[in-house]
Amino acid sequence: MAKHAVLSSGANMWRRLACAKSELRLDLTLACGQSFRWRETAEGHWTGVIGGRVWTLTQTDDTLWYHVYKSHHGRPEEGSSSARKKRAGVTLQKEIKSEMSFKGALKKEEEEEPVAVTPLQDIEEEEEMLRDYFQLNVKLGDLYKEWGAADPHFKHIADIFTGVRMLRQDPTECLFSFICTSNNHISRIQGMVERLCQALGVPLCQLDQTSYYNFPSLSALADSSVEACLRELGFGYRARFLQQSAKQILDTHGLQWLEGLRGVPYLQARDALRTLPGVGTKVADCACLMSLDKLEAVPVDTHVWQIAKRDYKYGSGSGQKSITDKLHKDIGDFFRKLWGPYAGWAQSVLFCADLKKFQNLKEMPHQKKQKKEEDGEGERMVACKKTKRKTEENGTVKNRKTKSACHKSTKKSVKDEKVV
Repeated sequence: MAKHAVLSSGANMWRRLACAKSELRLDLTLACGQSFRWRETAEGHWTGVIGGRVWTLTQTDDTLWYHVYKSHHGRPEEGSSSARKKRAGVTLQKEIKSEMSFKGALKKEEEEEPVAVTPLQDIEEEEEMLRDYFQLNVKLGDLYKEWGAADPHFKHIADIFTGVRMLRQDPTECLFSFICTSNNHISRIQGMVERLCQALGVPLCQLDQTSYYNFPSLSALADSSVEACLRELGFGYRARFLQQSAKQILDTHGLQWLEGLRGVPYLQARDALRTLPGVGTKVADCACLMSLDKLEAVPVDTHVWQIAKRDYKYGSGSGQKSITDKLHKDIGDFFRKLWGPYAGWAQSVLFCADLKKFQNLKEMPHQKKQKKEEDGEGERMVACKKTKRKTEENGTVKNRKTKSACHKSTKKSVKDEKVV
């Protein structure tokens, strides 16, 4: 059975890109709520899907390492309309049974197929896919300096949370993943997106008993049986939004519409997305920023609102209790004025720093500083004790000398008195 790749087992199966951790930190970028399909499969190793291929990524101080797995696309009829209807309509129990059958087929294929050498053309294509996904053409260090110069609070945070980049995701995957985020939290969203891919996506490969799937196509999502299937899988009211949004895109705009929004102005793209069922301002802004090249989009949720109030005293004392479209626009404009054209990227750094899972990173520098201060205080106390001991010892010697001299003087006085 194929296993998740680990760099320590040998670098010959890995390829590399020069990339400093100050430009990209995988542990922050892949786990901060931009994408919901990456898992840490070994310490410092992240496995997920980009462009219909399964990747494991890891990094050293100045190098991004990546391994791409051979895909198994399942049965020939897997992508057909009838197959999608069948997969979308099955019960959860049948889905699990189908999953077990698929794992057995993959195991047989993996045992029989020899390891193939990756053609140079594929290597170049994969490297380009990775550069595009992480937008490595953007010099993040330069942006951090600009944001830090304009914003002292950002500078303080940036010293700890370096290398938080904005991903450039597939528009369909990004939009429909964020439709699942309504009234939800990251770990639950990850489970929902994974079940969505298992139910409607094309299988890619199996590693250590974990099966990986491509994200469902618009056609698969739009099928009339999808809502019932997803409700059974725990999507609740979001099931209807997913199916109806996909159907509306195909019926009204066509397959290429979402990707075509990359070429229109930010506000036009955002307003177009908001016409879809289940897509409000925040979800539209997330899709704009994370898949449609709208660098200035600032998604505003309760996290970002709290950051604005707590750290920037925005709207302090206003008493507003909910995020309205006006508040969303006003907070976005506030940060765009502060941070400039890449405001959405800067916002993602502060959002990441505000997540509970990363609070230990904030404490570490403080603990190091506190330990250093305690060590320094300890050294000073030891030095003071030595000085005090020396002083006391010197004082004792002097006292002894003084006492001895006094004793001699007293004896002399007594002698003199006797003489008199």
